[in-house]
Amino acid sequence: MKDFSELHERELLALAISLEEEDSRIYDEFAHALVTEYPSTSSMFREMSAEENGHRHRLIELYRAKFGEHIPLIRRQDVRGFVERKPVWLARPLGLDQVRRQAELMELETKRFYLRAAQHATDAGVRQLLGDLAAEESKHEQRAGQLEAERLTPDRREEEDQAQRRLFLLQVVQPGLAGLMDGSVSTLAPVFAAAFATRNSWDAFLIGLAASIGAGISMGFAEALSDNGSLTGRGKPWIRGLICGLMTALGGLGHTLPFLIPNFSVATGTAIAVVCVELAVIAWIRHRFMDTKLLAAAFQVVVGGFFVFLTGILIGSA
Repeated sequence: MKDFSELHERELLALAISLEEEDSRIYDEFAHALVTEYPSTSSMFREMSAEENGHRHRLIELYRAKFGEHIPLIRRQDVRGFVERKPVWLARPLGLDQVRRQAELMELETKRFYLRAAQHATDAGVRQLLGDLAAEESKHEQRAGQLEAERLTPDRREEEDQAQRRLFLLQVVQPGLAGLMDGSVSTLAPVFAAAFATRNSWDAFLIGLAASIGAGISMGFAEALSDNGSLTGRGKPWIRGLICGLMTALGGLGHTLPFLIPNFSVATGTAIAVVCVELAVIAWIRHRFMDTKLLAAAFQVVVGGFFVFLTGILIGSA
């Protein structure tokens, strides 16, 4: 790597051209990734990409006039002092807040580069252009705010916020809730059947552990293989499968772990209390994220859980 102070004006201009090209392409990636779910924000980044491209053209014109046609390849990673950028533009799906934070950091860093480069340059033409670009980058954040105000009217912002919430529901809440419900409810019968059949806490724990992990693996694969998310917008299948599988196992382990208590009566009472907490949490999640009335959600979950729980006790006591 080369220190910034060691760069000559030819190298400063080449680096500036490289930075503007990179930023323009990153903004274009943002626009492309957001066009389906957030068209207004996508349009905003299209315009920001065009602005960065305009800066690049001005730099190339000055470079050509000063140093000729050949532009050396100097990138940000070749010079000390630049902040390492994580390639968030490669991730899918992209979140609005994540993208806007990244854009703010890019503008701030580019502005600081132009200020330092202008102070370092001795040629009047180069110094003037770098100073002008520093001033424009200082206004870029304000311009971005203007673009956001123009493109993102209150109605459009509300639409995009709703779209972001729908994606969160599809990609995180729904698979997690499905797993938690399956793990919490479906494992009740084998765990309590084993508990009342053997009257032994350790046996109940082993059966509950096997049922929970087995259900987690099964639900994880089922969710991951259900669809690839390309048409439904449900995101990457392996992420959904991982969320669903982990929540399924967690739902079963919640009322399995109390059977580590040697005393059977204490273990059973604790497990029943944990079941009540699990069902309450599921009802709250359905109410909070799935727009289900709290009483209706509680009734649905409690009734289903009660019958599964009763089935396990009856079979175990037979």
